[in-house]
Amino acid sequence: MSVHIYNTLTRQKDPLQPIVAGKVGMYVCGMTVYDFCHLGHARVMVAFDVIARYLRHRGYDVNYIRNITDIDDKIIQRANENGESIESLTERFIAEMHKDSDALGIERPSAEPKATAHIDDIVRLVQTLIDKGFAYAADNGDVYYSVRKFDGYGKLSGKVLDDLTAGARVDVDEHKQDPLDFVLWKAAKVDEPHWHSPWGIGRPGWHIECSAMSTCCLGDTFDIHGGGPDLKFPHHENEIAQSEAATGKHYANTWMHAGAVRVDGEKMSKSLGNFFTIREILEKYPAEVVRFFLLSSQYRSPINYSEDSLIEAQTRLDRFYNALRGVTIGKVVDQDNDYSHRFHSAMDDDFNTPEAIAALFDLVRAVNKARGEEQAELAGQLRYLAGVLGCLQSDPEIFLQSGAGVDEAWVQEKIAQRLAAKQAKDFAQADTVRDELLAQGIVLRDGPEGTSWSKQ
Repeated sequence: MSVHIYNTLTRQKDPLQPIVAGKVGMYVCGMTVYDFCHLGHARVMVAFDVIARYLRHRGYDVNYIRNITDIDDKIIQRANENGESIESLTERFIAEMHKDSDALGIERPSAEPKATAHIDDIVRLVQTLIDKGFAYAADNGDVYYSVRKFDGYGKLSGKVLDDLTAGARVDVDEHKQDPLDFVLWKAAKVDEPHWHSPWGIGRPGWHIECSAMSTCCLGDTFDIHGGGPDLKFPHHENEIAQSEAATGKHYANTWMHAGAVRVDGEKMSKSLGNFFTIREILEKYPAEVVRFFLLSSQYRSPINYSEDSLIEAQTRLDRFYNALRGVTIGKVVDQDNDYSHRFHSAMDDDFNTPEAIAALFDLVRAVNKARGEEQAELAGQLRYLAGVLGCLQSDPEIFLQSGAGVDEAWVQEKIAQRLAAKQAKDFAQADTVRDELLAQGIVLRDGPEGTSWSKQ
């Protein structure tokens, strides 16, 4: 079976048919770097990390581009508030973004182009749109895109121009020829970062950045364009309008959008006080648990974040690691079995990670039942297939001794108390200590090299 992907543009699952056989060009809208990444960013990053991993697993040479927006209104405002330079702010939060993504086991993209490094490309693209009659320079130094000049506007989002016009605000920018037009180049305000252009000093609008960076990195037409759920309109719709008007070619063949994150059933937002950064969540839960939680829903589906959801993810992941604990991990010799077929069938069907994980849980049961060489081979297959999802690569002992709510120093102290009680032949006290640990979900195992522990 070939890989089938739900295409937002066609509104159906289409077979992956790369422009160049065996190669996939994928562009995903990345971060605007002025603050720490939040859970919604994690959802998108993990989703497309798994997609890239799986396509490579299937033998494709994947050129994965994820851009960095390092100039926009929010960045300028935050830098001014902090009294620091734009470069200092953006470089600091690029480093923090990498720290979070590395913790979550997210592989670095093939390239991470920055908007400020592509100013010349952006200016050329804007000039092309002006020359072709799709854009105009206003008398205030801004350059706008003429939405009505592009016949296909709305084909991604399903928006209708007349409906958009009816909902447009009355107090529109007086410099626009039409309320629907959007800015390609912004004239610089006093003390703002700026670059030179044929229309005066200024900086790029947000939408034009991605059109320039994606086509520079992947060509006028490429295979996959992805991003978060809130980017479908207007950002991605505007990208299509800009790019196709400039090149006269189809822009991206497949459009993919990750699902939204909700918190206890409500939309995540700072105003509701339910806004969580990746950093805050990783202070309470192991990174692999967070990754596993994000994979528990198919990437297009909304996902609900709650304490119970993270605890459930921890429990489920513990079952995986307990199956590998103390087991020799054999080489993957034969993948031609039901577990492998089900795993690949699920992932081929629009990267259905919940179904893939279900197949792996059945493999866990087989590992627990098997013995000897068969167990080693099944354990090797379990680790190999889970590795395609970026999971189950840690040492089982280390993972099972880490996690939410476990004070390792306290556990070690209790183990020492129990050992002292046993040496004094006070077996009742030793049992009391074991029961105390068990009540906290800590299981002890005595062996030739001493006592080890893990979460229940």
